Amino acid sequence: MHESAFIVTLTGSLAAALVLGFITQRLGLSPIVGYLLAGLLVGPYTPGFVADRSLANEFAEIGVILLMFGVGLHFHLKDLLVVRNIAVTGALCQSAFATMCGALAGRTFGWPWNASLVFGLALSVASTVMLTRVLVDNQELHTQTGRIAIGWLVVEDIFTVIVLVLLPSLFSTTTSDVFSVAKVFGLAAAKLVALGVFAFIVAGRLIPRILNGVAATQSRELFTLTILVLALGIAVGSALAFGVSMALGAFLAGMIVGQSEFSFRAASDALPMRDAFAVLFFVSMGMLFDPTTLMKSPTQLLSTLSIVVFGKPIAAFLIATLLGYGSKIAIGVAVALGQIGEFSLILAIVGDQLQIFPAGATSLIIAASVVSLTLNPLLYRSAAWLDAALAQSPGVWRRLNPKTDNLDLSTDHLKEAAAYRAVVVGYGPVGRTVARLLRDGGIEPIIIEINLETTRRVRDEGHHVIYGDATHPDVLEAAGIRTAVALIVSGPSSDQAAEIIRISRHMNQNVRVLARSYYLRETGMMRNAGADEVFAGEGEVALAMTEYILTFLGATPEQIDRGRQRVREEVFRISETEAQGTRITSPGDGENGRGSSHNLPRA
Repeated sequence: MHESAFIVTLTGSLAAALVLGFITQRLGLSPIVGYLLAGLLVGPYTPGFVADRSLANEFAEIGVILLMFGVGLHFHLKDLLVVRNIAVTGALCQSAFATMCGALAGRTFGWPWNASLVFGLALSVASTVMLTRVLVDNQELHTQTGRIAIGWLVVEDIFTVIVLVLLPSLFSTTTSDVFSVAKVFGLAAAKLVALGVFAFIVAGRLIPRILNGVAATQSRELFTLTILVLALGIAVGSALAFGVSMALGAFLAGMIVGQSEFSFRAASDALPMRDAFAVLFFVSMGMLFDPTTLMKSPTQLLSTLSIVVFGKPIAAFLIATLLGYGSKIAIGVAVALGQIGEFSLILAIVGDQLQIFPAGATSLIIAASVVSLTLNPLLYRSAAWLDAALAQSPGVWRRLNPKTDNLDLSTDHLKEAAAYRAVVVGYGPVGRTVARLLRDGGIEPIIIEINLETTRRVRDEGHHVIYGDATHPDVLEAAGIRTAVALIVSGPSSDQAAEIIRISRHMNQNVRVLARSYYLRETGMMRNAGADEVFAGEGEVALAMTEYILTFLGATPEQIDRGRQRVREEVFRISETEAQGTRITSPGDGENGRGSSHNLPRA
């Protein structure tokens, strides 16, 4: 039985996570709640099957590394700079407030100061996963509220990463005099500087070259393996060589890859194991949850929940208001941050590993995470009602809050600007022509291309292009499919084009979808997937799309005729040249948009 413990623990944990995650998802709650409950179900505090906790902890370590790598991968300094005034001030002030409240609560529970401070830090940081999902579900990810909330949380994440680096050094010292503490901080700072220099100077130059060489092989498996080796290797290497946490090494590795042209492909193609191990991380945390400790001290749970669900949002609301933001934005940001998740659980793990936490502290954090993640989507839906209630309040509030209308107008401006965007998948002869027509018509084309050479050429031409596979939702999300007016699928094979259409329809029901099919028999499949129009053939597809787009843009019949003539001269000439052999190679129009060669009918 010992030999099969690995398989039994893995299967049991994932099966429980699948069932409870599905149930919570169907109930409109975060699947994270289901994963944590799954850990409770397979843990030692409930009857029935009990998973091997030591193995689950190993899974959790990998989950933490891949989670932190994903955080670094999606960290963009420019997004933070846009909202730096409120994000930096708000995050630091709210984190300080929540940490202080948590520390005072810990002291009232009879805990020492070190445990109370770490407990307060765990309550101060919200869940990135939950925040993003709430904003997406309410179509506010790209609004002013969404940008501020994301920037706010990025600052919290950075602060938490620094805390994770300092905690082991700080609490490993045996003395408490000022000199010893200063020595610990100085040594930790030196290690951070050394790691930063190595990461951004040495690894920052080496990693893109490695990824470039692997991408040139056009092997998805090798690219996936390379990213996983980089994430795990740099994490372990950082711990062994510089004495810092593996979480920090993974975060830096993600930042380096994220700043390269391979960022979107790495996020979509190369982390299929991230979600699975992230699930196992939450399951392993649920296994630490002892409900009996909460039954013995329900007041501790109520105090903890009060800080997370009420204290943090109230502080965020007041900070945003004092900084001059309107009630709609202040309420939205405040409610979205009223929860705790993965970073809080990581801090709980560190607290246990350093033997800082007393019995029951980790269970409190897990329980607060489950309850706050359950309530957060429901509370966010009430944000509009709260804003309307404040609008009916006495004139004193309106005088204290004068910028509401102006900031609402800025949000409308963002939505209006995003209304003239189209996503073009594949940049072969058809994709190039369609993208040019869109630009001429005042619509910004965002191109998705999997051929690296084509991507670089298009970027050098000054066009907006994303290197990645459009069959992955993350790539479509990055291209702005949620706010796009049109999706033109001209490159991938028909089955993958149908998958792209289905995903896009799920993300944006109003997007107008035009698709290209190599054969007439495949048009039905694309229409069933949700395409508005499907065009078959090589030259015919460009002509038909030209007429359709120009008509959609309100062109006159004369302008349409001129457009068709330009297409005949451009596309037919390209197609005739490429059709000299029996195989046509189009960097943007190959299988999966990968630039593969295909046997295609001559134009």
